[in-house]
Order: sequence, then structure tokens, then C-alpha cells
Amino acid sequence: MSVEVGAGVVAANDSTVTWHEVCLLADLSRERGAAAFLDGVQVALFRTHDDHVYAVQQLDPYSAANVMSRGIVGSRGVVPTVASPMYKQVFDLRTGECLDAVGKEPKPLASYAVTVLDGVVRVALPGSGPLGGAG
Repeated sequence: MSVEVGAGVVAANDSTVTWHEVCLLADLSRERGAAAFLDGVQVALFRTHDDHVYAVQQLDPYSAANVMSRGIVGSRGVVPTVASPMYKQVFDLRTGECLDAVGKEPKPLASYAVTVLDGVVRVALPGSGPLGGAG
């Protein structure tokens, strides 16, 4: 099994990532964010209207505040986006790319592979360790 994320693919048995069970898909509201703390990393999760789930870093790279899960979910064409609640920079939820830096130097968000198996949302973080049941 592999999981598509951004421009790459993460294999479920990839030893360079650790899969974390985060929550049930039903626990995530559509078009809203939620924060999770996984192995010391704050992650912002987003469930879009079409039930895709995305995970990016919770830290806003412009304000240095952990607020991205409070961002405004939207889209640019077919690209799912989140706008920072602080200074309104817009990011691609699939890749973390900054699409609108609002007059500043573009800074990306880290993005993480997500899979939903049997209704359970799992997020892959860099680092070796157990697969957390994602295999």
C-alpha cells in the first residue's frame, strides 16, 4: 500500500516515517481545522468538503504562533487551501506551498502524508519507528 501526498508517495512500510493514529474521520468537521500533538510535533488537520484529509505544520511561519488549525479553509481552482488566521497568507494543503505571501517572502508549511483506514485518520511523520498499525 502507498499513500499519495503532495508531489510524492509514501509507502506504508517506509522505515523513514512513523504512522500515528490521530482520530476518527467522523471527529473532524468538514471545512474546519483541528490540532494534534504527535511525538512532540504540533500538526494541523483539515477535512475538506469532499472528505479528503490533509495535515500540515501547526506553526504559522510568519507569526511563529501555533494557529494554522484555526485558518480559513478554501480553494484556488482545484487546489485545497488554508489561509493563516494571523496575516492571511494562503497555503496549498496538499504540499504546504505558500500561494500568496501577502507581500512577504514565501515560506512553505511542512506537509505530512495522511491516510484514512477503517475510519481512522493516520498521519506519517519523518523518523523511524513502528508503523502504528497503518500497514
